[in-house]
Amino acid sequence: MLPSDWQLSRIDAIANVCSGGTPSRQNAAYWGGSIPWVTTAEVHFNRIRDTEQTITKAGLTNSSAKLLPPGTILLAMYGQGKTRGQVAMLDIEATTNQACAAIRLKSGHSNEYYFQFLQSEYQRIRNLSNSGGQDNLSGALVKSIKVAVPPFVEQERITEILSAWDQTIETTANLIENSKAQKKALMQQLLTGKKRYSQFIDSQEKRETKYGDLPLDWLFLPISDIAFEQSERAGKNSKLPVLSCSKHVGFVDSLQYFKKKVYSDDTSNYKVVRRGCYGFPSNHIEEGSIGYQDIRDSGIVSPIYSVFKTSERVHDGYLFRLLKTEHYRQIFQARTNASVDRRGSLRWKEFGKIYVPLPSVAEQQKIAETIDSADNELANLSDQLVQLQTQKRALMQQLLTGKRRVKVAA
Repeated sequence: MLPSDWQLSRIDAIANVCSGGTPSRQNAAYWGGSIPWVTTAEVHFNRIRDTEQTITKAGLTNSSAKLLPPGTILLAMYGQGKTRGQVAMLDIEATTNQACAAIRLKSGHSNEYYFQFLQSEYQRIRNLSNSGGQDNLSGALVKSIKVAVPPFVEQERITEILSAWDQTIETTANLIENSKAQKKALMQQLLTGKKRYSQFIDSQEKRETKYGDLPLDWLFLPISDIAFEQSERAGKNSKLPVLSCSKHVGFVDSLQYFKKKVYSDDTSNYKVVRRGCYGFPSNHIEEGSIGYQDIRDSGIVSPIYSVFKTSERVHDGYLFRLLKTEHYRQIFQARTNASVDRRGSLRWKEFGKIYVPLPSVAEQQKIAETIDSADNELANLSDQLVQLQTQKRALMQQLLTGKRRVKVAA
């Protein structure tokens, strides 16, 4: 139920709606010009200030693409995954492909307000696209979207409030990206010995290795010298939880992570991976899928996994972070025995031949603690971002439906 001074309308009553177009890919003269060209992959509840692709004036003239002014709202009519139904706001003059609906508000209606409103209606818009068996939106469906129409002054005041939240959210997101970049640079320095703690420096001398120049007092050893394969089997009908490796975080509980069963009932050949052990699927390690088991006392993994445990010469926090770097992912990829007719794999025997830099255990621990601190900072910022986004969504539900009114100047 809307307030008495609000109206219920449709998009086509308050805005002009059109779609874009794609110049012929066969004509190189249509591409690489100065006119931004937006695809649905760039539409994700954001402001568009630049684009991956551009077209020329000839491409614009000889296609159904249209030059749209800043302030135009773009709505993805179809696209991969969650793209359909997402919106963006043009901060620049640009064109779009035919999968984007361009919404240009008429006089007396706020672009910013309806940018916020359509974000809040995302799931309803996606459901609308499924009516009648359609998987995609169409221009007609976009035009039929129902919208709340408050008085213009109230639209502007609501926009001011929500825009302030957006600025805080954007600032927090930027802090996260900066922290990620700083952490990556810090890890690169710490894990190669370019940055060290004074208490561990015996000499400034370096030695050349395949991993680059390392401190002279660091060892450079094959993994097989500091780790041992584990071969404990689960047996039939094991009750232990089945674990999988994620390329981002390491080991995860398969049922909880994938939200469905992705493993066999017959666990006869499954391997036990106890707390403090590492594991990797031999046919996915080139993606960086390697894990350190610290989520349960014991779990089991598919027979395609290699499971290993390190010696007392290794601090596991250090080695795990080292093996999760992009540098080692590339090493795993290079060592994978890829072939034309089957997916490549990396077995323990070949994995064990990979060399790793190894400072003293005390220095390894200090490096791991420093990276942990950076991880904790990132986690705190990420939690803040989630809380801000949740609070803003709750506020949108109240403001954009009139359940909570705002004060406006007379």
